[in-house]
Amino acid sequence: MIPLALVTGFLGSGKTTYLKQLIDRYHDRKLVWLVNEFSARDVDAAVLGGETADVVSIAGGSIFCRCLATEFIAHLRDLPARFGTPAAPVAGVVVEASGMANPAVTGTLLREARLDAVYRLASVTAIVDPGTFMKLLHTLPNIRAQVEAANRALLNKTDLYPLAVIEQTEAALRDINPALEIARTRYCADEADLFAAAPASPAHGELAPCRDPHFESFVRTLPDPLDWNKLRAAVASAHGDIFRIKGFARHDGRCVHVDYSSSGWSLEEADGEMPSELVFIVRSPGAPAIRRLLEKI
Repeated sequence: MIPLALVTGFLGSGKTTYLKQLIDRYHDRKLVWLVNEFSARDVDAAVLGGETADVVSIAGGSIFCRCLATEFIAHLRDLPARFGTPAAPVAGVVVEASGMANPAVTGTLLREARLDAVYRLASVTAIVDPGTFMKLLHTLPNIRAQVEAANRALLNKTDLYPLAVIEQTEAALRDINPALEIARTRYCADEADLFAAAPASPAHGELAPCRDPHFESFVRTLPDPLDWNKLRAAVASAHGDIFRIKGFARHDGRCVHVDYSSSGWSLEEADGEMPSELVFIVRSPGAPAIRRLLEKI
């Protein structure tokens, strides 16, 4: 059977950084990378596409909700023939779930689609940002579900937070899942083999009926030139209602990959020219006010 590794984690925890490292580490294996994006624009797939051609994008919600589960299953059925050959079969699949995903339904989904005869769930890795985990744990049920389903957690960005915050988060993780392996990391640097680990315990649950109502996603086309000071000021005035911003923009005459989360801003030179658009993932009640702020930029 083909081993399937699931990577979860809330927005901005470091999933894309982790996948880029995995692509480099497993460059000699025939792997397929299935990227699930909550927004309609799949920025992560565009970024990872610069690292490998074997990327499949599923955008516009969660693969574990009714709106995208059928598409997810169809891709899983198609992957072995699409990317593999008799001489070089697919050696594994890595699934990056959206930040709002509840992975508890994974085992049920594979079994009901009769794909448990094709794939085995090899590992579930949860990436955790200590700066947001404790607050989100009490407001978003899927954060707990991601840890419950995992066999390994990367307690990431440990260079950004005090030791007391790291230890508090680690204790909360162990309280939720006592069997969880925890690695403290910076930039998701971790050498554990996703496919050599002990088989993950099958996760069972029900598909979510729709996208999480706590969140809203929209795309903002950027003016050229972009006033970065106004953008940063608008984000700062949103009082935490903006969970994530990612996309591409022009900065100092070049195209950059933009990434914003609770950890701050990151601008990295993009591979080639991309449309100047940013995806915003925000708290639903604050979405109208955020849209008004962005209209002034």
